[in-house]
Amino acid sequence: MYDPVMVQPMRDEVTEIGFKEVYTPEEVNNELSKSGTTLVFVNSVCGCAAGKARPGLSGAIKWAKDNNSLPDNLITVFAGMEKDAVNEARKYFTGIVPSSPQVALLKNGELVHMIQRMDIENNDAITVANRIAGVLQQYCSRKEEAN
Repeated sequence: MYDPVMVQPMRDEVTEIGFKEVYTPEEVNNELSKSGTTLVFVNSVCGCAAGKARPGLSGAIKWAKDNNSLPDNLITVFAGMEKDAVNEARKYFTGIVPSSPQVALLKNGELVHMIQRMDIENNDAITVANRIAGVLQQYCSRKEEAN
């Protein structure tokens, strides 16, 4: 487990853009049993999380807010901290090798898209943001009804 004081700014970066932190397997199951779309961010202390994943996530969420494409739910678990919660979340990532950071989109509790560490560390924050935004556009876009 990492020093909680050290990781707090990393947590804040994600909660400030609207993600709810979950700390226990029960909380994970409660959140992932909700209907609709849920974006799950597996946070991490690694450099690619700091320089690419969190900034990319922030850019994608800003885009989604501006383009009516926010998921119904935004949750985050922290690898290396709440291990039981992370392991529970990963049970929903059927057939996916664990990595951190990770960005998963679930619809009605079923995995529909995964962005792995290798997809993040080999790109820059803008590319990561665009990739996440593309997934949100595909699965979460809500067309405004004409009046």
